[in-house]
Amino acid sequence: MKIRTHEDLDVYQLAFRAAMEIFEISKGFPKDERFSLVDQIRRSSRSVCANLAEAFRKRKYPKSFIAKLSDAEGQAAETQVWLDFSLHCQYMDQSTHQRLQEIYNRIIGKLVNMALKPEKWSF
Repeated sequence: MKIRTHEDLDVYQLAFRAAMEIFEISKGFPKDERFSLVDQIRRSSRSVCANLAEAFRKRKYPKSFIAKLSDAEGQAAETQVWLDFSLHCQYMDQSTHQRLQEIYNRIIGKLVNMALKPEKWSF
């Protein structure tokens, strides 16, 4: 399959689905977490996708491409921290936490691999 937009990237699709799942799960978090944990985990998970879109559009400039991938990687790692808080505050169960952590580990791995070979993505 030819990759024409950021939406065609497997890593984007994976990150988007994960962000939407986090959105749905976080609807059940306590109301007093609305302006802290809920906002933070939603923001960081969505930011992975936004940074990927920016990276894809900057792919003709390897340093800019890598920088945006690095930003996406950082946001994915931040999301993992918020997932840890969600588990320890008992806002999500262990199996959901573990599954989402594994998804974000896959996302991070894909981002690292893209950054290691930026020439593969340039045109």
